[in-house]
Amino acid sequence: MNDRYDRGDGGYGAGPYELVGYDEYGQPVYRQVPAQQAQQATYDPYTPQQGYGYDPYATGQQPPVPSYDTGPPSPSYDDQYGSQAPYDPYGTGIRHGAGHDPYGQAASSGQQPRVAEQTAYIPQQTGPVEHPHAPAHAEEPRDEGERDYHTEQFAFVEEPDGDSEDVIDWLKFTENRTERREEARRRARSRIIALLVVLALIAVGGVGYLWYAGKLPGLSSSGSKPGATTPVGAQKRDVIVVHLHNTGKGGTSTALLVDNTTTKQGSTVLLPNSLALSGDDGSTTTLAKSVDDDGASGTRDQLDTVLGTDIQGTWRLDTPYLQNLVDLVGNIDLDTNTDVPDPDARKKGAEPLVHKGSAQTLSGKMAVAYATYRAPGETQNAQLERFGQVMQGVLRKLSSDPSSATVTVQTLAQILDPPLTDKDLGTFLARLADLAKSGDYKTALLPVQADGTLSAKTSDSVVKDILGGTAKSPDAGSALRVSVQNATGVKDDTEKARVALLNGGFTFLEGGTASGATAASKVVYSDASHKPDATEVAKTLGLPAGSVTKGSVSSGADVSVVLGQDYTPAAS
Repeated sequence: MNDRYDRGDGGYGAGPYELVGYDEYGQPVYRQVPAQQAQQATYDPYTPQQGYGYDPYATGQQPPVPSYDTGPPSPSYDDQYGSQAPYDPYGTGIRHGAGHDPYGQAASSGQQPRVAEQTAYIPQQTGPVEHPHAPAHAEEPRDEGERDYHTEQFAFVEEPDGDSEDVIDWLKFTENRTERREEARRRARSRIIALLVVLALIAVGGVGYLWYAGKLPGLSSSGSKPGATTPVGAQKRDVIVVHLHNTGKGGTSTALLVDNTTTKQGSTVLLPNSLALSGDDGSTTTLAKSVDDDGASGTRDQLDTVLGTDIQGTWRLDTPYLQNLVDLVGNIDLDTNTDVPDPDARKKGAEPLVHKGSAQTLSGKMAVAYATYRAPGETQNAQLERFGQVMQGVLRKLSSDPSSATVTVQTLAQILDPPLTDKDLGTFLARLADLAKSGDYKTALLPVQADGTLSAKTSDSVVKDILGGTAKSPDAGSALRVSVQNATGVKDDTEKARVALLNGGFTFLEGGTASGATAASKVVYSDASHKPDATEVAKTLGLPAGSVTKGSVSSGADVSVVLGQDYTPAAS
């Protein structure tokens, strides 16, 4: 129990309180007993009393209870709630009447004036019920020393109205906070659902686009690309031939730049210098010789005849312009397959200009050195493939915007061969640049046989599939057939002789390698009608006129050549 109400003064010194009912929250409601009435009911359990009750220390004689004319008595706790006996919480046997003071204050026996008082009003609760004729109950005997407590002695604390309001406010706050949390959760769920719907729409749209574009994994292939169902010959292609002229060491490298607008595929087709072409007079020549002798238009027409293509223009790209082009696009990155020495190095063993390795960054000078480099013992095809790497690297760095690409071409300040213009070349290169950046670009080497002709079986993958043409090599009998056997002891001399003969318009036949080295070279003919041809062969190879002699030749050849140690290949 709270000490505030254990004392007779209620803990505040204002007098005792008595219970009058309960409020709408189930809390007890008390009223203050007037001071005069409280004094009447004061009881000291240790002093013989003149009022009602009994003295546990007396002889058992019960003195008469004096009557007081104080007006109608106030209903006691027992009268209000029908208690049969006072409540003794400690089992002492002491019973007290109304207004009992547990701390020994004697009850006043004098007559006190009646004090008018008001009973507290409790909503929805009736007033106390009086029981004027409540029967008296017999008192149970108590052991000596036991104290008897009555219910009236105990006061019950009523929570102040402010505390109740605080509780209500706290409940409202908790309820509001809970509602806010639930609302936040509902909003979060709504956002997540909306996000999932957006992602689902994006996924469906992306899959639909990939399906339409033929790029859906598992359902697409090279044959399912746009325009793949169109016959190869009916596909539209734009083709430009580019000739790289090495102004420092001489020689040329040729490639076809192809834009298949039907299948959205770009390609670089590398053309070996030994490719046999037909001249205007019907004679057989090589690509390298045609570039030097026939010029841009003559070579373009001959390529159209041999490959079945329709080349729209020729781009002559000298090495200084290639260097400037690489610098303009901001260097290029590619995987190099060999170390390239610095052509300007004055001593051997100097640091290579280009290092072998992946993702090498090449400046303009480095790109030119790599594109034109041919190591000892390598074929011209190895150098040609490096040129193709450089061209594809340039396209990956070139702008895909036609206007920007045209500005880059104009900055080179080249004089292009008609009918090609700066705008035509810039627009064409921009389309190829876009394909190269997206991965729809490849480089292929045109397979050429030893005599420079094309085999229908080996060339279909390039001539038919990429160029959309049909190979038509010159007749083999239209050119003098020369068989070459290498007796110099240097393996690379066979390839150099082959290139020289093909460039001279002859058909090259592989004669193998001799078992031992021979000091002097020989050029042999069997038919007297071929003596002038044999003399021309010796001149083409740089051999003295005395090396020409009549004798037996290899099967299938018109002239046979045995290269000796006196053979000095021309610089390439």
